[in-house]
Amino acid sequence: MSDLLIAAPLRLEAWAISVGIRSHPTGSRRPRAQVHRTGMGPRRAQAMAPVLLDRPGEALLVMGFGGALDEHSDVGDVVVADAVQGPDGMGPVACAGAGELTGALERRGLHVRRGTVASVARLAMGDTRVQLREAGAIAVDMESAWLAPGAGERPFAVVRVITDTPARELTNPLHTVAGVARAMAVLRRAAGALHEWTPEGLR
Repeated sequence: MSDLLIAAPLRLEAWAISVGIRSHPTGSRRPRAQVHRTGMGPRRAQAMAPVLLDRPGEALLVMGFGGALDEHSDVGDVVVADAVQGPDGMGPVACAGAGELTGALERRGLHVRRGTVASVARLAMGDTRVQLREAGAIAVDMESAWLAPGAGERPFAVVRVITDTPARELTNPLHTVAGVARAMAVLRRAAGALHEWTPEGLR
């Protein structure tokens, strides 16, 4: 496992990832990872990208929560991005090592899907989810496309744990609390799998 720079938008995400990394399996080598909270939304992500560019680490991984765009994903599923697509022609940005990362996560017993992650400027609800799905994305977030320049020439990857789906949107408080609680547990497990992954280009 190479030195890894992890960008986590929310404080809860950063905490769960840090706990997961520390709980690596007995006998394995803990990832040499730095977790940086970048803030929620495109404005904070864009401001953090040049900061990440100057931070040490051989690869940049954006990791945190996301929303599903179709009914093939459920709350707690993990999405590994093959590419990230932003609004208004931003991207696509290719992601490195998606196959190997998917394998490492699946060996932890997680349900993983691979595909395009769409980054949007505000929460995606209703018809917006439909439009993004029809454009080819399987999940949505509000940061990855703006954080991608922080990788510079380093490998870039994205992992998102699903907190909401078209049938369980964040407008329902009970669904929101339950979804975040489940996603937190999965995010910790996903972070524990990082010791098995070396990004493409560093092997």
